[in-house]
Amino acid sequence: MAGAVVFDKVVIFGVGLIGGSFALALRTAGVVGHIVGMGRSKEALGRALELGIVDSVGDSIAAALNGASLVLIAAPVAQTEAILASMLPHLEAGTIVTDAGSTKADVAAAARRALGARISQFVPGHPIAGGESNGPDAAVANLYQGKKTVLTPLPENSAIDIARVAGAWTACGAVVRQLEPGEHDKVFAAVSHLPHLLAYALVDDIANKRHAGLLFQYAASGFRDFTRIAASSPEMWRDISLANRDALLGELDAYLAQLIGMRAMLAAGDGAALETVYANAQRARRQWTGAIEAAEASQAPDVTQ
Repeated sequence: MAGAVVFDKVVIFGVGLIGGSFALALRTAGVVGHIVGMGRSKEALGRALELGIVDSVGDSIAAALNGASLVLIAAPVAQTEAILASMLPHLEAGTIVTDAGSTKADVAAAARRALGARISQFVPGHPIAGGESNGPDAAVANLYQGKKTVLTPLPENSAIDIARVAGAWTACGAVVRQLEPGEHDKVFAAVSHLPHLLAYALVDDIANKRHAGLLFQYAASGFRDFTRIAASSPEMWRDISLANRDALLGELDAYLAQLIGMRAMLAAGDGAALETVYANAQRARRQWTGAIEAAEASQAPDVTQ
């Protein structure tokens, strides 16, 4: 059921999967009056307008920000500072700015450089949802339903502004959590950034072999599932990898040590040691998926009434 309008005007920089889905979710919830799309690609903006993701396309940053309640930056993280700097001369006192970047310590630092004394108006965020498709056509209204969104508030943020950003994501169906920026980056280096690096590396390795065509011909569901995320935006993941380089290097070194240990087991024919690793991994994954299923079941509506 649609709610009352909370945000008279929302401006979204980047109207692809993440930004477009945010727009559609807010519109479905009935909490937004007017949505303005901004971005580098005229084609993407035109398509977002055609699909009804946005109500208008901003001719200028000044016009787009005039009367804006909320701004979401859903562009590659390396663009964040430039976007914020371009916004600063036109940023009204009542406008809250947030982002959807997958790294947070670098984004917070970029925001401080760009916004200076206006830093209190920027509340960093990261929706934990996505897919391998990009662009406005990939946007869906239910992308964030039941998914976590992590906010990493800054000391300068007011409780009211944090609550308003959290409210926007809650209206999208997300479950909102909070972490400190550095803690966020360490967590996601392990469970998101490293898996993407590994998926890209495996597909690239296969693609560069002389008999790549034969290998891909026989690759089945296991390969497809493991490498699905390698279909994501190379530009976005280049920026994420570099932005979280230190934490990602730490996780990569730990993973290399694990691989070296497993190589030694394989070379020695030590089946018992390999099975121990496999069994521990199986147990941990089953516990993880079980917790997810239990959480989803607790959030499901009761249809027995």
